[in-house]
Amino acid sequence: MRVERLRLRDFRTYAAADVAIGPGLTVLHGPNGAGKTNMLEALYFGCTSRSCRTGNEREMVRFDAPAARVEVDTRDRDGDAHTLSVGFQPGEAKRLKVDGAPVERLTDSPARPLVSVFLPDRLELVKGAPAGRRAHLDQVVAALWPGRAGNRAQYSRVLAQRNALLGRVRGGRVDEGALDAWDAELARWGIALRDDRAAAVERVGARFPELASELGLNGAAEVRYRPRSRADDAEALVSELRERRASDLERGFSQHGPHRDDLVLVRDGRELKAYGSQGEQRLALLALLLAERAELADERGAPPLMLLDDVMSELDADRRGLLVARLDDGGQAVVTTTDLAHVPGGGAPDVARLKVSPGGAVLQEASPESSSEAAA
Repeated sequence: MRVERLRLRDFRTYAAADVAIGPGLTVLHGPNGAGKTNMLEALYFGCTSRSCRTGNEREMVRFDAPAARVEVDTRDRDGDAHTLSVGFQPGEAKRLKVDGAPVERLTDSPARPLVSVFLPDRLELVKGAPAGRRAHLDQVVAALWPGRAGNRAQYSRVLAQRNALLGRVRGGRVDEGALDAWDAELARWGIALRDDRAAAVERVGARFPELASELGLNGAAEVRYRPRSRADDAEALVSELRERRASDLERGFSQHGPHRDDLVLVRDGRELKAYGSQGEQRLALLALLLAERAELADERGAPPLMLLDDVMSELDADRRGLLVARLDDGGQAVVTTTDLAHVPGGGAPDVARLKVSPGGAVLQEASPESSSEAAA
């Protein structure tokens, strides 16, 4: 699934824009503050119905505008065209459509492309709380094996039921023995979820060291999955849950299981979260995303769309060339930069180029389709 066009209205600094996305590399260049990151966010939002920058989605609506709208045109392997649209008005539910028909989730549509994003401020994935890394890992599992996405949903459902039952047992309204059945269910789905995560980390982790070294991260780099449970099977996990039941009842929630797992990035045996510089953490994050992209390409037959914001400023000239070579794998990538010269080959005829000027004007300098201009 390829993205061909992005249209947006009243999104961040843009009143309107309509631009073509190239089949390979697209370079979005312009001065700082011109709105390059806003356009990347709009593309991500149009593909996922979520922001990659903020939890307060009101920020995405242009000042003094009532609502924002993003449309993304895609084309599948059979050559059929599709359109994803997301309308957002603060205080109301998002309006999601695929080919004009309302849908509940874009993630359920085969017309939606897989997408990966690197932002300089996305370092929370490395140095933030484990919950963010678990969510990211679960997204990788769902992208690699869509049929396994239900394991995470089922685990979350059972976990919520068990937590609710813990509260009733604490209040004396239900006998403690009622937890036995929910322990078994939690263990069943918990082992499945843990095994899915471990399999994904094993695959991504095999590629991570080479990519990290190639990008300039010194030392032996690793990706490690750190499960909370040591159980080999569901029966053993049930035993662990029962051992901790008294503590769970005292606290009122489940303290043990895959909902407490973590994903760890390591260099020379030390966690980058605690011992890595900000530059090293950025390189590790980029290597992780590239490793995931390569695995998704192998498993799904095509790499995901990759959105890279200001990544070239983190690399020297040689490593910029290596990165562009890695992206030349048959997939799509959109790269932002303040200087077109920082993107090796960025001026080539087969590279789509968009120039963003302060105030929101976008000039399509080079496009596989046609040249166009849109202004805010």
